[in-house]
Amino acid sequence: MENVSNFLTEIIDEDIAAGLHEQIHTRFPPEPNGYLHIGSAKAIFINWSIAKKYGGRFNLRYDDTNPVKEDTEYVDSIWEDIKWLTGEEPNGGVYYGSDYFETCYECAVQLIRDGKAYVDDLTQEEMRAYRGSLTVPGKASPYRDRSVEENLALFADMRAGKFADGAKTLRAKIDMASPNMNMRDPAIYRIVRAHHHRQGDAWCIYPLYDFAHPIQDALEGITHSLCSIEFENHRPLYEWVVDNCPLPHHPKQREFARLNVTHTVMSKRYLRQLVFDGHVEGWDDPRMPTLCALRRRGYTPSAILDFVQRAGIAKANSLVDIKLLEHCIREELNDTALRRMAVTEPVKLVITNYPADKTETFAVPNNPRDEAAGTREVPFSREVYIEKSDFAIVPPPKFQRLRPDGEVRLMGAYIIRCNEVVTDEQGEVIELRCTADLETGNGMPADGRKVKGTIHWVSAQHAVDADLYLYDNLFALENVGDVPEGTDFLDYLNPDSLKKLTGCKLEPALGEAAAGERFQFVRMGYYVKDRETGRFNRIVTLKDSFAKTLQK
Repeated sequence: MENVSNFLTEIIDEDIAAGLHEQIHTRFPPEPNGYLHIGSAKAIFINWSIAKKYGGRFNLRYDDTNPVKEDTEYVDSIWEDIKWLTGEEPNGGVYYGSDYFETCYECAVQLIRDGKAYVDDLTQEEMRAYRGSLTVPGKASPYRDRSVEENLALFADMRAGKFADGAKTLRAKIDMASPNMNMRDPAIYRIVRAHHHRQGDAWCIYPLYDFAHPIQDALEGITHSLCSIEFENHRPLYEWVVDNCPLPHHPKQREFARLNVTHTVMSKRYLRQLVFDGHVEGWDDPRMPTLCALRRRGYTPSAILDFVQRAGIAKANSLVDIKLLEHCIREELNDTALRRMAVTEPVKLVITNYPADKTETFAVPNNPRDEAAGTREVPFSREVYIEKSDFAIVPPPKFQRLRPDGEVRLMGAYIIRCNEVVTDEQGEVIELRCTADLETGNGMPADGRKVKGTIHWVSAQHAVDADLYLYDNLFALENVGDVPEGTDFLDYLNPDSLKKLTGCKLEPALGEAAAGERFQFVRMGYYVKDRETGRFNRIVTLKDSFAKTLQK
């Protein structure tokens, strides 16, 4: 992490050189109203890695100031995702925005006393109308000039529950003519009667994020509040709060571009809609961009963090190709994943000159790229399964697999020749009858002839049955954040995002695979054993077209 360097670290370097900080302190403040996603990974990485770089501290703080959508399910999932992604617990501690409700209230009272906040009776619709536009200044509320005494009494009554939800709002008194809409007397407290997951029913008023967040940062001693670019226009309000409230510390907010990825969505609202409307099987559906889904799909923390770094940390928004993420996990698994043979669409192949009662084993490398991975013994018998696509009655040009009267090598075993093809009434191949050159084994034919094709296989006698789930992009549209006018993002759901293969035949070693264990199914792709169902999920295909893009 010492090598992490970007425009944010340059800002921090300048602050350190100016003697502003002795220790760097960052935080990640998720709202517990959904599951973290790949975009969250960028925010986590930035704050966590920068704290690491400077030997500082990194906090996890749940922004639980809105009880309507928050749930302990999301609190627990965020905690698991943070530990999984970083490999450790936050060294600065774990906090909740609700821990600071009393201090937020006291800060609001002080603003009222200072004549910098007032209780407003306007409805939300009226407030929007009074707010003006980018070209028209706002109009002052008729309640803006209430006395300090009246505002203090009304705010106390708000806390005491004497008013209905939405009947009154506490607003900061700043500037209704400000060119920054966020500074036009923003609401800082609202009345909401909802059960809070930690505070229960102790409060019926809750601070808004733009007010609570800088207070929380200041109380925790955060030096740099690093957040995504949509908060850049909120920075003047952030600074106004820390400047005008009685706080012990003055954090600095700086912004970075969000991580947008092709063929997916990052909006929590959209993700919730996908889950609750049943378009996916849950938050951890392996087609989702959530961290729990990527984990279930077989992605590793190191591959995700590698992706975030390669995508870059800048201020300008961009759309990152999802193929880069696939490239990162493929590159890692190419070096680390054990190889296994799996036949996904099996056709039986009978070796007619091989004894029916004989079984032998062949030593096959676990990973040709890693000699230390060793070999395994794979059983071989008279009947094996091969891939349906590895045989063609009428082969296309340059086809180097099995054909009538053609030869191929069974990977790690014998060279075989196809002598007879058995088909059903529809002409589908149901069995191949072959003879093996039993002198070859793992060697070359005795007569020196060349056999170009090599295919994988599984002994029928020893095969393990399994289901394979093949995943593709959830959306067919590249930029789901910019759908054509008159359409909805759901219109672009990819109908082929999941293909289920049943009756697949795996080599026996895969029958002992642990949940979450990753493999390369030779010639087929990278797979992980699903932790819930026992099936195998395809992580990514073998083909890496993005590698050529990186070489350009």
